[in-house]
Amino acid sequence: MGKKWRWGVILDAGSSGTRLHIYRWLDASKALKEADEDDLHSLPAIETKAKWTKKIRPGISTFGDHPEDVGSEHLQELIERALDIIPDDKHADTPVFLMATAGMRLLPPTQQRAVITETCSYFRANTRFSLPDCDTHIQVIPGETEGLYGWIAANYLLGGFDNPEGHAHGKSHHTYGFLDMGGASAQIAFAPNATVAEEHGNDLKLLRMRSLNGAPKEYKVFTSTWLGFGVNQARQRYVNALVDDFLIDGEHELPDPCLPKGLRTNQKGEPIQGSSDELELVGTGEFDECLRRTKPLLGKDMPCEDKPCLFNGQHVPPIDFDVNHFVGVSEYFHTTHGVFANKNDDTAYDFNMYQKKVLEFCSQRWDDIEANVEARKKDHGKEAQEACFKASWLINVLHEGIGIPRYGIEQTPTPGINVTKEIGEAAKDKGFLHPFQAADEINKIEISWTLGKMVLYASGQIPPQDNYRLPVGFGSNVKGVPSDFQHAGSSFNITSTFDEEDDWSDTAEDLIDHAKSKSTSGFFFFLLIFLFIAFLLRKRDRRMRLYGKVNKVLRRRRRPGSPRKGGLGFSNIAHKLFGNGAYNYERVLEEGDVDQFELGDASSDEGDHSDSSGGRSRVGRSSGLATPKLNMGSFDDLKKHAHPGNAFDRSGMVVRTESRERLFPQMLSAGRRSRAPSPTRLKSPLMSPLAED
Repeated sequence: MGKKWRWGVILDAGSSGTRLHIYRWLDASKALKEADEDDLHSLPAIETKAKWTKKIRPGISTFGDHPEDVGSEHLQELIERALDIIPDDKHADTPVFLMATAGMRLLPPTQQRAVITETCSYFRANTRFSLPDCDTHIQVIPGETEGLYGWIAANYLLGGFDNPEGHAHGKSHHTYGFLDMGGASAQIAFAPNATVAEEHGNDLKLLRMRSLNGAPKEYKVFTSTWLGFGVNQARQRYVNALVDDFLIDGEHELPDPCLPKGLRTNQKGEPIQGSSDELELVGTGEFDECLRRTKPLLGKDMPCEDKPCLFNGQHVPPIDFDVNHFVGVSEYFHTTHGVFANKNDDTAYDFNMYQKKVLEFCSQRWDDIEANVEARKKDHGKEAQEACFKASWLINVLHEGIGIPRYGIEQTPTPGINVTKEIGEAAKDKGFLHPFQAADEINKIEISWTLGKMVLYASGQIPPQDNYRLPVGFGSNVKGVPSDFQHAGSSFNITSTFDEEDDWSDTAEDLIDHAKSKSTSGFFFFLLIFLFIAFLLRKRDRRMRLYGKVNKVLRRRRRPGSPRKGGLGFSNIAHKLFGNGAYNYERVLEEGDVDQFELGDASSDEGDHSDSSGGRSRVGRSSGLATPKLNMGSFDDLKKHAHPGNAFDRSGMVVRTESRERLFPQMLSAGRRSRAPSPTRLKSPLMSPLAED
């Protein structure tokens, strides 16, 4: 069943937990058959659904001391979900990836290798998923790769790749920058303007993908990472600095301006009730002082060996905020929304307004905050405890570290945007024209680096143009295939034909999915009827006999000499189901060489606040200039929601298919007699194979 679909499984093994993501997309030959002109110039359309995502805690880095347990005690639950969702007959063709991020990067190399080796062995022993090479499918990926995959995902959903005219930021620039912050690390990725790209070419990575027609899509991207600059690691460094600088010998209490007034915790951030002999952090609720004490954690005074640097002595090319508009995910979203704003609030990030909300919240006593939070949602307690520190850290990273203009206080750049006045004003209200905007979902699709990895993989399954056969992947910014090139891991050996049984099974799948999405009360009754009819009609001869009987009845009912009526009558439907007597042609793709490519890196930290939603991610990519509408809902079939508004909704090489036309011989049904010979009836040719809708 479902031969038209390709599936992919990827596990994001972050520092706080492991999240399963399942994606699917049309087989390249099927997608080409159904594509319109816009589709041909677009990247493959990837689908996912809410139930195709699952997160468990803790992270696999906690198995460093006992790697033999990582399979049975951690991975098995996620494997069972994947096996339940992906059709049995597709398991062997479904690639599986586990890519670990910052949490695993902090482990000693020997422990990393032990966990990775055990993970690969467990997948091979307990699934039939495609895992040809452990080194490329199961790995700890660099933060730079994680950032690049995130950049792909964000621009894929926003439309920066497939609709450049709708996202013209000025200076021939149409992509968005990407910021990610998890518990242990932070990433940045962006395509510099043309001048900077020329001057800093050696700092960039060359990314190559393919649109559906096989045409190459190439981008020069800068990406960097700061290990230890995620919110949890930053908090740990902050507490250590407090102890070193302010703890007096013999004292058991240490004032903490980043905790709400009256909140008492230990060094791990766990609330303390009553008396305790361990060191206590006592909240004073002084947010201005909190900002002052977290700023040194950026390491702005570290030596910069390769200028310019942002913070911690790390080189980053100059950022032109006129054209580089950044999307911040994970903690950038949760910390700007969370307890400070409704997560469905789609207003633009405004530094002045945000800081006012933070000051108001953090100046309250903990008892009042706790009562208010419990009245709304009990599991927000820990989030409220950490909110003030996280807000101070985010503000310092954004504005003191990266240099994002303080919208609402500092003058904001006024880029030359190629949009209409109406679209421009609407986009400005929601942050589309701002240097920074936090987002969690775009068109109800979670912005996850795992999507970027799968977009690259699916892109590699598309046959290239005959005159441009360089592989899909990324590496150093040089022509050709550099020595450090990371292949997408997929090949373009595609299924070239689909028989009628595939048509029926795929149609059944689509109808079942549609019925489920509508939550109809009579779904199971409908399903039984449909399967019964499908069974009766699955063979051509059965359909022909039924067609003949019904057609005979209809002919008897029609008065002699009456004209045939056009429209969507039985005859038209029958021709759709059974074919017709005319000559039929089949477009056959030229066969291409099958190149086996190896897979590259990728990854991300946590982000357990958001639940992925389902749908086909194609919509955002082809939409025009609206603005992100952040949403925590579940996935729908996004194709039907496509609209010319901006894809920035927060709610969310050319294969020359020089085809040969193969004429199917039309064979007359010789040797058969009609029950009642008629001099006016001609023998009908046999039906040709069904064309896919």
